[in-house]
Amino acid sequence: MAILRTAVWFILFFLTLIVYIPVMLFAVLLEALGCRRAERRLVDVCVRLWCRMRLVLAGVRVTVTGRENIPAGRAVMFTPNHQGNFDIPVILTSLDKPHGLLAKIETKKIPLVRTWMRLLGCVFVDRADTRSALHSLTECTRRLEEGESLIVFPEGTRSKGGPMGEFKQGAFRMACKAGVPVVPVAIEGTYRVMEQNGGLIRPAHVRVQILPPIETKGLSRAEQKTVGEAAAAAIARANRTA
Repeated sequence: MAILRTAVWFILFFLTLIVYIPVMLFAVLLEALGCRRAERRLVDVCVRLWCRMRLVLAGVRVTVTGRENIPAGRAVMFTPNHQGNFDIPVILTSLDKPHGLLAKIETKKIPLVRTWMRLLGCVFVDRADTRSALHSLTECTRRLEEGESLIVFPEGTRSKGGPMGEFKQGAFRMACKAGVPVVPVAIEGTYRVMEQNGGLIRPAHVRVQILPPIETKGLSRAEQKTVGEAAAAAIARANRTA
């Protein structure tokens, strides 16, 4: 059953991308015409719907709490822990709306997906190239300062159900420099969808807790250095009680 579910999931993954091509091209046209608001509304609807379909096909049930903790009318940096491949569709459907991600450069190799990610406002980072990585972090900071919220996985890689990895400070330096709140997001259970099964997709229940924001504006340099630790500790506490 898991093999069949996995095969169907990947087949429909690419088929729906193909079906969405006319909508994607229309979004690109709106972008070229400068109709940014209309383009973003279209992209938000399509991305949320596409991600929900992916979760339904995988048999993933998501319970979300804490949306009231998302500051209204402000750019924020969401900092979820990273357990598995399904973290991305889960997080894009669990927040107030889809937001751009700081994504690995490898995702640019996936046809069509890279265009949707660009339209969503994602920033691609090449961690193997220090100069390129610094440019990506600068771009993220600029977008935060201009009022765009972003999703950053501070661990940088999946824990796959093991202990949560170290939260790297780059994400938090961006938030502090832009003066935006950090919103920790605790994800529990996504590794059970694929990573626990040797790459096969199985149904799972995932819990997402959006935690109270951590303000960064006006912090001293010493206080800024503790933001990442505070976010990691909040997520660890939430997942212990999930």
